[in-house]
Amino acid sequence: MAEPDVSLVPTPHGDARVHLTRSDESRGLMMLGHGAGGGVTAHDLGLASAVALAARLAVALVEQPYRVAGRKAPAPPAQVDAAWSAVAEHLHTDDLPLIVGGRSFGARVACRTSGDVGAAGVLCLAFPLHPPGRPEKTRLPELVGVAVPTLVVQGSRDPFGVPDPKTLPTNIELVVVEGDHSLKKDAAAIRSAIDRWLGVLL
Repeated sequence: MAEPDVSLVPTPHGDARVHLTRSDESRGLMMLGHGAGGGVTAHDLGLASAVALAARLAVALVEQPYRVAGRKAPAPPAQVDAAWSAVAEHLHTDDLPLIVGGRSFGARVACRTSGDVGAAGVLCLAFPLHPPGRPEKTRLPELVGVAVPTLVVQGSRDPFGVPDPKTLPTNIELVVVEGDHSLKKDAAAIRSAIDRWLGVLL
């Protein structure tokens, strides 16, 4: 994989850091966000990036301003959503498709903002359906509120929950793989699911 160009992008809540890898004759852009306290080097983000680049998409891994500032605890939803939208506006400058997504917390941000940024699709890696042990605090409305084609890749033993397929609209595809919230187990199944989904989407 080529070395990314790393740059700071101003947002209403501080600079975001973007790791942008361009593809030859790009067919679009995939923009991915990190987990709440994690970074853009997460295993599943690396898998998604490699598949996207092979599909001739440019890939932007985005570090939220709170992480760039050295904080672990996420900023409030309104702030991270505004920062994400600002980065999307900065990066997506042509008519090619924009696919947004991320792992866990990053997937939530991508879902909430998908309409605002004009996304053609959303990739959710380990969507945190609810806090561990608190199924009553469901975040399902964030997921089912997405209007465009969406792929959810979830570990079978994820303590943050696994969506019930019966609760999902037809635009959302759920793929359950071996493993937990880290999605470090079944790389082949994760790659295959993303590759097949992108093939249909593009």
